[in-house]
Amino acid sequence: MSKRAIITGITGQDGSYLAELLLSKGYEVVGTVRRSSAPNYWRIQHLLDRITIKPADLLDQLSIVRLVDEVRPAELYNLAAMSFVPASWDQPMLTGEFNAQGVTRVLEAIRQVDPAIKIYQASSSEMFGKVREIPQTELTPFYPRSPYGVSKVFGHYITVNYRESYDLFAVSGILFNHESPRRGLEFVTRKVTDGVARIKLGLTDTLSLGNLDAQRDWGFAGDYVEAMWLMLQQKVADDYVIATGISHSVRELVETAFTHVGLDWNAHVKLDPKFIRPAEVEHLIGDNAKARQALGWEPKVNFTSLVKMMVDADLARVAIEPPPASRLSAL
Repeated sequence: MSKRAIITGITGQDGSYLAELLLSKGYEVVGTVRRSSAPNYWRIQHLLDRITIKPADLLDQLSIVRLVDEVRPAELYNLAAMSFVPASWDQPMLTGEFNAQGVTRVLEAIRQVDPAIKIYQASSSEMFGKVREIPQTELTPFYPRSPYGVSKVFGHYITVNYRESYDLFAVSGILFNHESPRRGLEFVTRKVTDGVARIKLGLTDTLSLGNLDAQRDWGFAGDYVEAMWLMLQQKVADDYVIATGISHSVRELVETAFTHVGLDWNAHVKLDPKFIRPAEVEHLIGDNAKARQALGWEPKVNFTSLVKMMVDADLARVAIEPPPASRLSAL
């Protein structure tokens, strides 16, 4: 019989790539979605005839218990979260409910229904925040600099606590920034590549950004979901940093994207103070030595290839977008 897996947050970037990976390995995939008047299925539209979608909400304990009891998966990947860091300052309570208490609800559902279910928890490099050492490892102390980062620290440690208290096979992947053409437009990588595409196609002339000096360790989301799967195939549950081990500034991201389409970024990028975080995270770079040695994992897509992939995808997408109503009326 094929393995069955639940993916919370399947409609997100990571959920869609993970679903593809699990399907390629013969899994039966069940994804969860919150009830909504406007379903957001664009990332998984091509998978809907091969996966099962069920309603569940991290804010509702009963819905999680019912889901786990009904599906009885071998593995559960908890990817659902309030994931946009700047928004966590505007909605700190809701961020905590999803990213902290939501994780506890999932763990408790597994403990109650079937403690043999293996669970992956999506932790984040944002937990390191004001970094204590460079690069960051599994043992680097956390110093989160946003409500998002704080909530992820709770989610991380409650996963460890349930592993040690109840002997659950519960692991956390401390994933550094991972991007793709499926990344949301609110994230700086997609904001840049979408902006470059629109400038190149003559639809706009400027791109407004905040801190160009912030350093991030950017990898490809398609590579990172493989690490998630590998963590649940080990004999012993443990936590792993998943990163490329190479950091780049936002300025390098911008330069690479504009250069790919033959434009000078200095002529188009505008600095806007409103995009500066209240408490900035300056230099995130992960040490993936443990994942390389224990999991046999390593990233395949490098930074330049990733940026070019995203720019090309946005160029293709924007080129076939219908013109806005204001342009249609002028034609």
